[in-house]
Formats: sequence, C-alpha cells, structure tokens
Amino acid sequence: MKYHFPLIIAATSLCFIASSNAASKPEATEKPESVEKLRLKRSENWGLAATIRSAGIPYADSGSDIVSSFVPMMFYEDEAFFIDGTEGGLRLWEEDEWRLNTILRMRFIDLPTAVQNDIGGDTGDFGLQLKRQWDESWYTNLDVLSDKSGRFHGVATLGKQIEGESFDLNASISARYKDANFNSYYYGLSEFTERGTDLGAGIDFKAGVKGHYHVYSNLYLVGAAYATYFDENVRHSPTINSEWQGEVYAGFGFFNDNRRFGERELSTRPYWRVAFGWATPSNIGDILTGSTEKDPHDNKLTSLFYGHPLSDDLFGIPMDIYLTPGVVWHWKSDVQASSPEYIMAIKAYYTVEWPTTWRLGIAEGLSYINNITHIERSEMERKGYEPSHLLNYLDISLDVNIGDLVNKKSLKNMWLGYSIHHRSAIFEKASQFGRIKGGSNYNTIYLQIDF
Repeated sequence: MKYHFPLIIAATSLCFIASSNAASKPEATEKPESVEKLRLKRSENWGLAATIRSAGIPYADSGSDIVSSFVPMMFYEDEAFFIDGTEGGLRLWEEDEWRLNTILRMRFIDLPTAVQNDIGGDTGDFGLQLKRQWDESWYTNLDVLSDKSGRFHGVATLGKQIEGESFDLNASISARYKDANFNSYYYGLSEFTERGTDLGAGIDFKAGVKGHYHVYSNLYLVGAAYATYFDENVRHSPTINSEWQGEVYAGFGFFNDNRRFGERELSTRPYWRVAFGWATPSNIGDILTGSTEKDPHDNKLTSLFYGHPLSDDLFGIPMDIYLTPGVVWHWKSDVQASSPEYIMAIKAYYTVEWPTTWRLGIAEGLSYINNITHIERSEMERKGYEPSHLLNYLDISLDVNIGDLVNKKSLKNMWLGYSIHHRSAIFEKASQFGRIKGGSNYNTIYLQIDF
C-alpha cells in the first residue's frame, strides 16, 4: 500500500493566495497614492533547509536497525498562515494568549529502506490545534488529528522556547493517545503481514529538542533529537521489538531572521505568473544542455503561480526571494486523464542589467499531483517503482523584462520567460517520496506581471 501525503500544498496554497490578495487590496475609501505604499512589503521570517533524518526501526525482523531520509524543509509565518518544517496550517482564531489552527503534519513510518516503495514510508495527519502561550517562552498545544482513513490520535504538548545570542531551541514533552485502529494499522501492521495483529488503544510519551544555530549571515545549522516510549500494547506486539524509538535531524539552512537583522521594507513587489508547458522524456541535465526530446504524446500543462515577497538580499547579495504557491492543470490526452497539481515553493531571482534587464531564477519546494501523469508513470514502470503523488519540486527559469526589451516604461512590470517545471524524488534518498528515482520535466513559457 502506498501512502499519499499532500502536506501543506493542496489545502493551503489556495488559502494563502486568497489571504495575501485580501491583504494587498486597498479599501475603496483609500486615496490612490496609498496603493504604492500597500505594495511595499515588510521583510518576513522565512527559511529553507536541507536535513538528514535518521531513526530507529522498531519493527521486528526488519533486517536493519536504522533508516535515514533526506528531508527538505520550508519555514514561513505571517498573521494567517505558517509552515514549520514538516507541518503547516492556517490560523483560524486568535485572542490574547490563545490560538486555534488547522494543521497538516507529516508523520514518518520507519520501515526498512528496501520495502518503503512497496508499502509506503510516510503519511500525513490533519486536524485542529489549540495553542496557549503562557509567557514569552512556555506554551502548550492540544492537537486532534486523523489520517485520511479516519485513524485518530491526539497529542498534548508542553514546550519551552529558549533564545540565545546565536541559537534558538524548542524543548518539548508530549503524550499521544492513539485509538485501536491507529495502533493496529501502524504498529500491529494488521493489513500488511501475516504476523499482523489487532492492538488496543494506548498512550505514547515523547521528549526532545529542536533548534537552529547561526553560523554566518543567512546561514544556519539546524537539528533536532527526540525519543519516544511506546505504550504497553505496542511494546508487547509481535510486530515490534523495541520499547523506545529515537530520531535525529541534522542539516543546514538559509533563514531571514528579523530578530537578528531587523525588519525592513522591501522594494520587491508580489507577482502573478501564468505559464504553458510541454512534457519531455529528457532528464534535467539534457534539457540544460539543449538536448530536449519531444514527448510523442504531446502532453501539456498550464500553471498559475503567486509570488509573495520575502527578502531582497541573501548573504548581502541583491536577490529577490519569494514564497510561491502554485496551481497546475495537466491537460487530458490519449494516454492520461486531466489532473490538478499543487505546489508550495521558495524562489530566488538574481537580476543582471546587461545588455537589458534579465533574471535567473530557481525554486525549491514540494509538489502534489492528484493523478500521476503519463510521462512520470511510464518512467516509474520502466524502473520498477511504485510512483509517488508527493515529490520534490524544482523550477529553473530565465526571463527578460519586456519594458526594457521594447523600451516602453509602462511595461516595466512585465517579464517574458522560460522555465523547467521539474518533479523528482531525490535519487531514492527520501522516504516521504517513496524511495524512487526519477520524475517528470516540462519546458514552459510564461508571462509574469508584478503588481
């Protein structure tokens, strides 16, 4: 069985676009000169990190003790929306020290690497989170969550945030109640093996710490360590051979820390980007060297992206950074049904002023597609993999300013460009992407308008 996990993409991309647009629209009674002021954004806290997660395998007869996975992470927070590494959500209500969020959280299922593509490595839980901030450091959370099949669990957490001159830590201890269906499915493996068994409900206990350490400018080290003590039913299950499970994360990231560098106004404006693209069986290396092969089935896509300004420099270099949610429509053809794709990414643009104004851009994020496309499915079949709906996303682009190109000032906010729309699974290194190798590529042409 394959687990499909849309993470923060499908449910929150459209909500983020809507909330951002609402915030940027002036009231009808405002004066026209205030529009320009509204377009100026304040720098916001954001981050992009690359981590390795290693965890103990608690299952009996697994053949190995440790499983590792490459986990890219995004971070962002504003008044209505947040992404925090492996979870994200929307703020529904807030008053004084209380806050109610919707939440979508990745949960790793630590099976041996060899079977993760067949059975599935990870899944996602969604639900509500009630948070209380007791003072500047202490907080409590109460999460009520379910997987897509209604297997319930609830988590009560007590945490403390610790801020130092060069580091931030978040220490926590939590108790997790799991109903019988949850325990039987994920720990009893009741639907997967002949030794699978039905288990009763139980309460796990988990403690640990996560944080990041400032190295230089926007560069940080990130890490986390947790230990979980299983409930009695899990500990005595024939499918489990350990009372404890440990997990650690280690990596690095790029962050815009307003606590350190101060909040300031940004000159970059939000944008809309519409694109049309054609599938290609060529890999990304061949495309970059100009050796692109045409898709014999002529599969196509149309995409719409919103760009929300985050920063206008990185390591002191002028560079425009955006949070960019997007919605993609893959058109029906003789070999595939039509399907939506949802994307959340962080994109950076570097501008060159010779001989006219043009930009090189690159985005990193996550992509979830409802129906696997033919170009992707056929590659997975050739390689003997079960495809994954959730994959890593890259966008590599080159565009030119239309106003500069035709020497017309009124078109300075318009860009014409080419981009590679790329989904991949990071060379079998990521359990959340099903331990596969490969993906899909599309050559696209786009029009981008700043506003």
